[in-house]
Amino acid sequence: MLTVTPIEAFSDNYIWCLHSEGGNAAFVVDPGDGNVVLEALQQRGLELAGILITHHHFDHVGGLDTLLAKASVPVYGPHNPTIGQLTERLAEGDEIQVLGCDFRVLQVPGHTLDHIAFYTAEPEPLLFCGDTLFAGGCGRLFEGDAAMMHASLQSLAALPAETRVYCAHEYTLANLAFAEAVEPANEALQQRLQQDRSSRDQGIPTVPSTLALELQTNPFLRCDQDELCHHMQQREKIDISDPVAVFAAVRSWKDNF
Repeated sequence: MLTVTPIEAFSDNYIWCLHSEGGNAAFVVDPGDGNVVLEALQQRGLELAGILITHHHFDHVGGLDTLLAKASVPVYGPHNPTIGQLTERLAEGDEIQVLGCDFRVLQVPGHTLDHIAFYTAEPEPLLFCGDTLFAGGCGRLFEGDAAMMHASLQSLAALPAETRVYCAHEYTLANLAFAEAVEPANEALQQRLQQDRSSRDQGIPTVPSTLALELQTNPFLRCDQDELCHHMQQREKIDISDPVAVFAAVRSWKDNF
């Protein structure tokens, strides 16, 4: 069984630390700050065994040199030559072993063109999705387009409903405030808002969520839902028979919310 814990970085980043129960080897996901990782590993009595990278943005790769100066470990990431520290470049369908678990690589462009995610089904379904799917939201379209991101999110939505979703930022309350504007009558969303506000008041992360919860409350996964579509049609006069057009309108609204 893998234990997954957050290492907080910058103002709202989560660097995910994976280790096996009873072992001291650890992998980290998207270490934007190497110093906070080293401090966390020391506090937990863990040794760095490998690094997973989802995309090239600095807040996800900025700590690589600091970590690699302390430990020579494999660094897995996308086919992007700007990430010079990678030891293995991965694409859709590739598989790697992480602490005895088989992880599959999913190509999920949209936020960036190089973005990948890491998924394992055993011993329980876990998804490390960087800045593609957020708790209650999705990443901005910095390099890809709406069709690309919609397709990426649909591929993640097809994973088992019990999948635990580990995204890279604590954006949840802001995302859910927007979701409430999009679907004000969504009862599951109202319950989630109450629970996640309580968690943040106590300093508890709202991440991970589950894919089931995202399908109930995340507007970017609900662009085929009648209430959302009709609301967007009234707002934007779009063709609601086209889920990509609905998604593009929702994403544009969120960009200026």
